[in-house]
Amino acid sequence: MKDIYLPDVTTIDDITEETGDVTTFTLRFKDKRLQEEFDYRPGQFVEVSVFGVGEIPISITSTPSRPGFLELSIKNAGLVSGALHKLSKGAEVGVRGPFGNGFPYERAFGKNLLFVGGGIGLAPLRSLINFALDNRDRFADFSILYGSRTPADLVFRKELELLGKRPDVRTFITVDRGDDQWQGNVGVVTTLFPKADITSEDTLAFICGPPVMIPFVIHGLIKIGFSDETIISTLERHMKCGVGKCGHCCIGHKYVCQDGPVFSYKEMKEMVEKA
Repeated sequence: MKDIYLPDVTTIDDITEETGDVTTFTLRFKDKRLQEEFDYRPGQFVEVSVFGVGEIPISITSTPSRPGFLELSIKNAGLVSGALHKLSKGAEVGVRGPFGNGFPYERAFGKNLLFVGGGIGLAPLRSLINFALDNRDRFADFSILYGSRTPADLVFRKELELLGKRPDVRTFITVDRGDDQWQGNVGVVTTLFPKADITSEDTLAFICGPPVMIPFVIHGLIKIGFSDETIISTLERHMKCGVGKCGHCCIGHKYVCQDGPVFSYKEMKEMVEKA
């Protein structure tokens, strides 16, 4: 039986700088059998370790519909993430997982998709977005609303530009503060709601972003007519062990690492009530 606390060794195959403090690492397992067998759902996460430094939970940004590698977009925000940002191609890092429940994309088959992301929160949404694009015929209308603090903080810029040219995807981007070159929308991501002409009919909304953003997006969607069950979001907690043992991510009667990190708004309200 596999030791759930023992990481598997991966090698950094490629490094892409997204912004000044966000980098996407492409990893491949050293054991080719593990690479072939590694499977996950959009929205799940892994525990990533820099040997001799520590371990942190990171959402998976690659998609299972494109196998053969694992992509993790990591912000330089602490001891372990800082150590990761100092590594070069060919370096080895540990990976445990995948953990968590992932996005319930099966519920969206035949329905409209709405993605609302903020900052690095686009990383886990990207996994589901690319999965949906690879299975485009299984979904109806497709809208992406994304915001960051400044133009320099926009992640996956080239991919966003390509999405903006697709006739079957509606892409809206905003920044909190523009610069001399920025010609797009300025304001928080909810200012895109009227521009995107969002409808709640036959639509599932998937949200991921900084904790301060989530309540405003949820309340904005409720005003439009979304039900609690059709609003689906990730929750951010320090999921230290990843397997529901340490208790760091406990909210009420739920463990974010096992029962989440993806929850419907209905589930979120029940967690608060039972806390």
